[in-house]
Amino acid sequence: MKAILVLEDGKVFVGRAFGAEGEKGGEVVFNTSMTGYQEILTDPSYKGQIVTMTYPLIGNYGVNKEDVESRRPFVEGFVVKELSKIYSNWRAERSLEEYLKENNIVGIQGIDTRRLTLHIREKGAMKAILSTQDFNLESLKKKLSTLPGLVGRDLVKEVTIKKSFTLSPAQARYKVVVADRGVKYSILRELVKNECKLIVVPADTSADEILRLKPDGILLSNGPGDPAPLSYVIKTTQKLLGKVPILGICFGHQILGLAFGGKTYKLKFGHHGANHPVKDLKSGRIYITVQNHGFCVDIDSLPKKEIKITHINLNDQTLEGMRHMRLPVFSVQFHPEAGPGPYDAKIIFKEFVKMMKDA
Repeated sequence: MKAILVLEDGKVFVGRAFGAEGEKGGEVVFNTSMTGYQEILTDPSYKGQIVTMTYPLIGNYGVNKEDVESRRPFVEGFVVKELSKIYSNWRAERSLEEYLKENNIVGIQGIDTRRLTLHIREKGAMKAILSTQDFNLESLKKKLSTLPGLVGRDLVKEVTIKKSFTLSPAQARYKVVVADRGVKYSILRELVKNECKLIVVPADTSADEILRLKPDGILLSNGPGDPAPLSYVIKTTQKLLGKVPILGICFGHQILGLAFGGKTYKLKFGHHGANHPVKDLKSGRIYITVQNHGFCVDIDSLPKKEIKITHINLNDQTLEGMRHMRLPVFSVQFHPEAGPGPYDAKIIFKEFVKMMKDA
C-alpha cells in the first residue's frame, strides 16, 4: 500500500505503508538510536511528533511486553528506511507492524531517510502529515496549514495519568513523589532499584497536595512539547522549591529553569537519540547520553548568583544540567535512565538519593 509524507515546506516523500491505515500530522523529527524502537515509540515525550529512525533497518527483533516505556505508543507516525520482513529474538512476541496496527500508528517505509534527516538538519524540525488515504498534494498542504505546532501548546495534559498510583521495593528507605508529565517506566524502575517508594501523581497535582504526602524527595519527570505555556506546572514547582530535595529530568529540568526565572527556546531540530556527548563540568567526565527534547533552557537567562551550571552538551554547547547553590535542587536535560541507550549517567539517581539522605 502506498504512503506519503508531506512536509510543511513542500518537500514530499512517497513510500510504502506499514502499521495502521490512516492519516496523522505532527512535527517530524529524527532519532539516531540504532536499537530501542519500542522504547522510542512508547516514550510520552514524542507526543505530537512523527519520528524518523536514521538507522536503516528497523523491526528485526520484534516487540515484547517488557520494553515499553508507558501504557501505549505516543508517536503520531513512524518513518523508516526498511521494515524488516522477519523478526527474530527469544523475547519477541509479535512483529513491529502488528504492534503498530494494534495501536493505530501509521508508518511509512521505503523512503530516503538520510535525505529526510539532512533536510530536517538544514531547515529545522517542521510540521508534516503522513497519509495512506489522501495523496492529493493540495489537499494535504491545506490540512497541514491547519495543524497546530508544538510552541505554546500543552501536550502534558494528553499524556499524564488520571489517578495516582504507588510503587514500592521490598525495602523502601525513601518516599518520592513523581510528578508525571509523561514519565518513562525506566525512570520509575531506577528509583525503585534505589530503595525509593514512589507515589506517581498527575501533572496538575498542587504543591499542597504533594507536600501533604510528606515525601523525602520530588522527581519532576520528562514530558512532551513546550514547557513555557504550562503556568500551572511552573507555579507548583516554585511553591515546592526549598521544601524537599528535587530532581528534574528533561522536561522537568526545563520546568525548573522556568521556575528559577529563566527562559526556554526551541532548538532547530532537537536532540533525539542515544549517542549525545555531555560533559560533567565538575569531574571532567564525558557521558554518552540518551536525549529526547525539542526545547532547551537558555543558559544566559538563569540567575547566575543562584544557579550553577553542571553539564554541557558537547555537540552544541547547550545546557544539560544545573544545580541550585543553596537549595537541594538539581536537574539534567538528558535521560539518566537510558531505555534505550548507554548506562553512563545512572549515577544521577544515586546523587538524588544522597541528596535525600543528607537533607
